Amino acid sequence: MEVLHKIGRRKTAVARVYLSEGKGEITVNKKALKDYFSTATLQYKVNQPLMLTENEGNFDIKVNVYGGGITGQAEAIRLAISRAMCELNDENRGILKPEGLLTRDPRMVERKKFGQKKARKKFQFSKR
Repeated sequence: MEVLHKIGRRKTAVARVYLSEGKGEITVNKKALKDYFSTATLQYKVNQPLMLTENEGNFDIKVNVYGGGITGQAEAIRLAISRAMCELNDENRGILKPEGLLTRDPRMVERKKFGQKKARKKFQFSKR
C-alpha cells in the first residue's frame, strides 16, 4: 500500500493526513499525538475513526494541521482519517456514517457587521 492522502476541515482548521501501513504511530506537526493534544478528549476524537473500524495499530499517520484552535484541529483530523478509512474499505462507510464522522460541520464564525460591536451585539444605547 502506498501513502494515502486526505484533507479534513472544521471552522478555519485544515488537516492534511498521510496514511501508510505501520505500527500505529500518529504524529501531528512533527510531534507525537499525546504531546500535541494534551487532553484525553481530543486524543479520543482523533482516534475515534480508528477505534470504530478496528484499525488501531495498523497504520502510521502523519498529519499537517494549521488554523483554528485545538478542538477544531482535532475534529478536522478526525474527518480526514474517516475519509481515508472509507477509501481503504467501503464497509467502513456503513460504520462511520451513522456516527456522523463523514459529515463536514458547516458552522463558521458569523461576520462582524458595521455599526455594531460584534456579529449580533450592538453598541450601548444611550437615551440622553
